[in-house]
Amino acid sequence: MVCLGNICRSPLAEGILQSKINEKGLNWQVESAGTGAWHIGEHPDPRAIKIGKKFGIDISQQRGRQLRAHDLDRFDLLFAMDQSNYRNILQLAVSPKQEEKIHLILNMVNPGLNNSVPDPYWNDNGFEEVFQMLDIACEKIIQHWTSED
Repeated sequence: MVCLGNICRSPLAEGILQSKINEKGLNWQVESAGTGAWHIGEHPDPRAIKIGKKFGIDISQQRGRQLRAHDLDRFDLLFAMDQSNYRNILQLAVSPKQEEKIHLILNMVNPGLNNSVPDPYWNDNGFEEVFQMLDIACEKIIQHWTSED
C-alpha cells in the first residue's frame, strides 16, 4: 500500500487489508510505504488512527517508511493510492515483471477508471470517506486473489 507520506491513506489501507487477512486466516503479508521521505519513523496521522479505531482497526503502532526499489522484488503486488504515486512507483521498476505488480487501488473497484483515493491530509472530514473507499477496495483485493487459488 503506497501513498505520498505514509501517514494517512496507506496506513489505513494496510490496517484494513490486514484486518481482512486476519478474518480470513490468510497467510499474506501487507505493509505500507510512502514515495516521499517526510514521515519516516513517524506514527500515522492522529486522524487516521482515530478513524481506524472507529471501525475497530488499530494502526497506531505503524511507522512511516519510504518505498525502496527492492520492495518491487519483495512484494507480489503494490497498490498506489493515486496517479502521482503510481507514476513514482513505476519509475522504480526496472523490468516488465516489476511493472505488472503495480496497480491503482481503486481499479480493484472500478477497473480501468484510474480513480485516485483523495488525500485527506488537508481535509479533517475526508478520513471517513477515504476509509470507506479503501475498505471496499481491500475487500475486492481479498475476493480477487482468493478466488484465483
